[in-house]
Amino acid sequence: MTALATDATIGAPALGDLRRAVREFLAAELAAGRYAPDADSWMTGFDPAFSARLAAQGWLGMTIPTEYGGHARSPLERFAVSEELLAHGAPVAAHWIADRQMAPSILANGTERQKERYLPGIAAGTTFFAIGMSEPDAGSDLASVRTRAVADGDSWIISGTKVWTTGAHLAHAMVLLCRTDGQPADRQQGLSQLLVDLPHPDIEIRPITSIDGQAHFNEVIFHDARVPATALLGRRGEGWAQVMGELAFERSGPERYLSTMPLLRAWASRLSETGATPEQRRTLGMLTARAWALRRMSLRVASELTAGRRPDVLAAMVKDLGSTFEGDLVEAIRSAGTVLARPGSADPLQRMLAQSVLHTPVFTLRGGTNEILRGIVARGLGVR
Repeated sequence: MTALATDATIGAPALGDLRRAVREFLAAELAAGRYAPDADSWMTGFDPAFSARLAAQGWLGMTIPTEYGGHARSPLERFAVSEELLAHGAPVAAHWIADRQMAPSILANGTERQKERYLPGIAAGTTFFAIGMSEPDAGSDLASVRTRAVADGDSWIISGTKVWTTGAHLAHAMVLLCRTDGQPADRQQGLSQLLVDLPHPDIEIRPITSIDGQAHFNEVIFHDARVPATALLGRRGEGWAQVMGELAFERSGPERYLSTMPLLRAWASRLSETGATPEQRRTLGMLTARAWALRRMSLRVASELTAGRRPDVLAAMVKDLGSTFEGDLVEAIRSAGTVLARPGSADPLQRMLAQSVLHTPVFTLRGGTNEILRGIVARGLGVR
């Protein structure tokens, strides 16, 4: 299971050389002991040194124009690199949000000054971003934003709280969705986005410890934090539309079905060594077929984004089906009875299964709960 499909099946046989180069790079990293494959690595594998080495290969900022330090390569090339990194469990969390989501958002909505300020660092693997969207007591109701930014001369003064903010304690900047006009009852109207540099003396970041003892999430509190007026991303009051554009990148990427692919690959390798029962072979085939179908859907979203369209409904479907698949994969391998889930085990497969079991509850929460996503799909299909 070295690949989910040949690139020839998506009309891009030239990507084979790129994939081989990425695999050779990862094999060298493994041989040197620089990382150990892990599930959910795009969320938990924070390794700035690895990100810098990846950037040196030209595999960060791939779609950023060269005038901003990028490489002006195609979205399909970036997709191929992302697939290889995720499937091999590489530690990509440090740069993931910045490269996946913030680079295209800043290119689409940012000022020239903002592009020059942030994009070269994203491409170099030295500027990391967090996303300030979710708030306490709001669940997945993103429109109920209460964090407020008040214009004060040449500044904004921000007050409020964000929660479940991945990597905020390590990020160099945060994209913040806040209310600049109107009242919370106005819902999507009056929201704007700000680019907030971190750390900041008036922004408190409190870690949220997960069940596995790690702290990737944070609560972020803005104590009348002052940022320059130039922090506004895009147009005032159009934050909701901008965020919806970003969420297509966030919800449809290969990480939405490949988070547990390192576990599946490791299990398949173990079965090839020990022998598999007919039932185990059926399970492996079923999981592989579902991954293949999700891959095709994700590629379709990438094609729509490349064409300048907004595939919000399809992106929501990919995230819903993908996150459900990830949890099903973990349960299927656990139920197969050939592997024990043991945190800290010397057996990489046991350790990876244990981590995946603990992470499973968050799969259907992050990036929007499945209930919210199904509402988006239903509205998009005209269902009342």
